[in-house]
Amino acid sequence: MLLKHDFYFDLPEELIAQTPLQKRDESRLLCLDKQTGEVSHHHFYDLKTLLRPGDLLVVNNSRVLPARLYGEKEGSGGKMEFLLLKQVEQKVWEVMVRPGKKAKPQSRFVFGNGLLKAEVLETVEGGNRLVRFECEDNIFSVLDQIGQMPLPPYIKESLKDKERYQTVYSKELGSAAAPTAGLHFTEELMKELENKGISFAYVTLHVGLGTFRPVKEEQVEDHQMHSEHYELPKETAQKIIETKKNGGRVIAVGTTSCRTLESVAKKYGGIRKDEGWTDIFIYPPYDFKVLDGLITNFHLPESTLIMLVSALAGREHILNAYRIAVENRYRFFSFGDAMLIL
Repeated sequence: MLLKHDFYFDLPEELIAQTPLQKRDESRLLCLDKQTGEVSHHHFYDLKTLLRPGDLLVVNNSRVLPARLYGEKEGSGGKMEFLLLKQVEQKVWEVMVRPGKKAKPQSRFVFGNGLLKAEVLETVEGGNRLVRFECEDNIFSVLDQIGQMPLPPYIKESLKDKERYQTVYSKELGSAAAPTAGLHFTEELMKELENKGISFAYVTLHVGLGTFRPVKEEQVEDHQMHSEHYELPKETAQKIIETKKNGGRVIAVGTTSCRTLESVAKKYGGIRKDEGWTDIFIYPPYDFKVLDGLITNFHLPESTLIMLVSALAGREHILNAYRIAVENRYRFFSFGDAMLIL
């Protein structure tokens, strides 16, 4: 029986990265051999020497919505924070609100000097609100103007450039958090990898805020995962099948890409075009059906994400690699350094 505490490690607070590096691919890269547990130290731009021609990198092209809004209550002028979670209808969203006591049904709020207005319709399960928005323009273009990036709670610094919390290949708007393993890629590095015969394929999984939800149950298997929407295109399915047939390795960039691939393979017994919702929870022991390797950031202690990487490389290997990363002052979490598991 696996317990939450089995995935605990001690992390000094000063190793939690607060800002991105000036150049994306200059982050450090810890390489972990999942069979032997051997660790080696590199930089992210060294991927071109660590990967082989014929390898396939599967990346998540979801784009983060600037979904955090600061405004005020109509009439009283009381300050209010909204965090848009999920679009329910064209102008109706499920929203996390602070302070909640001000957001009773029928109460109204103003954002961006009137560019966006909102009325609370009802309170839903978990204390979130259903909110109807009003604006002259498309709501997404208004969010681009006045919305802030929904940075994780452990990042206290403000972000000067919104694009640094987006991957360079982000395309499909809809995430509440970035698929952070992809933040290290530059367009130049992607071209260099492709020139070496390493291919890219795209999936979309819109990351929900549940990704930061802590595991509260002591027994790991009792934890209920949040559900997220994914899409695996036909072209990506074909590339994965071809790569496997030709003896190449399928390497997911990020736990979101990993969960998309494994969800589809679990559903159908193999890879094919698919779209749907997944709440797959990967923890040891788990038989990976698609993945040969994973590029990922360093995750929170006792999180579902450290459980996932432990399923791929073994809990002891992962905890030893994390201990080495702490000793060598690697930077942790969303804006931190990366790990390559092969």
